[in-house]
Amino acid sequence: MRSIWNGAISFGLVSIPIKLVNATESHSISFRQVHLDDGGRIRYRKFCEAEDREVTTGEIGKAYEDADGTLIPITDEDLAQLPIPTARTIEIVAFVPADRIDPLQMDTAYYLSANGVPAAKPYTLLREALKRSQKVAIAKFALRGRERLGMLRVVDDVIAMHGLLWPDEIRAPQDVAPDTSVTVRDKELDLADALMDTLGEVDLADLHDDYREALEELIAAKASGVEAPAAATGEKTGGKVLDLMAALEKSVRAAKESRGEGEESGEAAEVTRLPARTAARKSARTAPKEVGGKKSTAKKTAAKKTTAKKATTATTAKKPASKTTARAATKKTAAKKTAAAKKTSPRKRTSA
Repeated sequence: MRSIWNGAISFGLVSIPIKLVNATESHSISFRQVHLDDGGRIRYRKFCEAEDREVTTGEIGKAYEDADGTLIPITDEDLAQLPIPTARTIEIVAFVPADRIDPLQMDTAYYLSANGVPAAKPYTLLREALKRSQKVAIAKFALRGRERLGMLRVVDDVIAMHGLLWPDEIRAPQDVAPDTSVTVRDKELDLADALMDTLGEVDLADLHDDYREALEELIAAKASGVEAPAAATGEKTGGKVLDLMAALEKSVRAAKESRGEGEESGEAAEVTRLPARTAARKSARTAPKEVGGKKSTAKKTAAKKTTAKKATTATTAKKPASKTTARAATKKTAAKKTAAAKKTSPRKRTSA
């Protein structure tokens, strides 16, 4: 890795020659401005307002703009005369516990590399001292023409330095918190704790930039002249929370399902008790349908007896009608037989 600054770490009478190397890099995709009509690049040229002409880099200097708009020229010679004791030195001023540093102060990160063989021993000494003390070093250094604040700590077997913002560069969080009085119930906190436990931990190395990957695929597709891949649309989340408890419970269930937990793993399902009135109504609606209950059995028995009585009464009422019909049918049959007999019998002849 290419160094961006050479100097030394100093604490007390110890001096360690080092090289400063960027510990981070940006993978964000940048774009160029182009002319929409013909795709030509848009470039900015530096013009002098007084002479209305383009100027070269050698003609450009520095100036401080006062509150009233007045420009005060500042030359490189003026800056060179300023006292910067840390121009080539990372000067350690204190060793403090790591939790004393507010993450809000952290800025760009660098690796400090030992510069040459003689630097190996004091470099290792400082590294091991930081490890054993479990502290970080607070230092002042100068980079790109200004003095900065830094924090030295150990990463694996390397000393890393984080640029820190000066304390007066951190804004006070006034008027940022909700200005309304809100009470959080213990049950809500319990659900929030359950959600935190369910989500658990994550290996930061597994996290990646989904948007950058999709953008790279889009650029590759356009460069190849093929159709751009369709963007995956996931379920929309967020928005106004109407029921905080319901949202927390749903989040816990979703987190457990994503981890394969819940009923399949033998975990007991959560039972929500119904209010007294609702339970009574539900019991009243479902009671007649219960099998084996005393009330249901009694009602069924009474219904059977009533049906049996009706059937008996109907049978009894039909019997007299059946006898009368039978007698009438018998008489008709006898009359038909008599008439037939008269027709078929021979008539007696009378003698003259």
